[in-house]
Amino acid sequence: MAITAPIPLVSIPEKSVLVQTLEKYFYFMMSVLVAVVVFWGFSHTVNKNLIHPDVERPWILWVHGIVFSSWLLFFIMQSALVRARSVRWHRNVGWFGAALGASMIYLGISTTLTMARYYLHQFHRTEANFLIIPFWDITCFAVCFALAIVWRKKPEHHRRMMLLATCALTAAGWGRFPLLSNGGFYAGVDFLLVLGIARDLIVNRRIHAVYKFGLPVFVAGQALALFVVITKPEWWMKFAFAIVG
Repeated sequence: MAITAPIPLVSIPEKSVLVQTLEKYFYFMMSVLVAVVVFWGFSHTVNKNLIHPDVERPWILWVHGIVFSSWLLFFIMQSALVRARSVRWHRNVGWFGAALGASMIYLGISTTLTMARYYLHQFHRTEANFLIIPFWDITCFAVCFALAIVWRKKPEHHRRMMLLATCALTAAGWGRFPLLSNGGFYAGVDFLLVLGIARDLIVNRRIHAVYKFGLPVFVAGQALALFVVITKPEWWMKFAFAIVG
């Protein structure tokens, strides 16, 4: 009878504590971090500009603030449900999130135009060149959000697209940080995206395609938006004045 040599056991290296932590908690921690950035940023201006303003603000600003806050809380809840392995609940309430996200796009555009008209007619201040900033941020959110829905059955794509979409909304929060108010707010947005890339490099040893394509597009659009704000090109100013009225 032939004697079969024993098959050597291949030891699987244990994952470090850092890798295990990032695998389990990264997206939940990012959802909380994004909320902290936004709420802390707006805490510098919300009292003067909304709660106790010298001149009453349009009511849509309140609605936008409530819906925006709801989105951040929803993002945290969805991340927590995935962490708790409640995937069924995550999917069931996902369609509520789809409706909430769609309302964010509508309210973002409506609030931007309403406030531009408000400053023009109330204070005779034209901020037409600055309109491109919220328009670009809303565009980033809308595209990433739509792709997240399309890729809802591809978890690795879906979760990264949702993160990108929500990070795009943090520009306004970063812009209210004293040190980032003069154009440095996009550095804060990109910092959040770099954290996602760092997570992938540590856990997966490679950068996911969502970041490979998403980050360059974000940066290129941000550069263009800042260029328009600074140079005030005629084509943009005509367009901005036309939609503000």
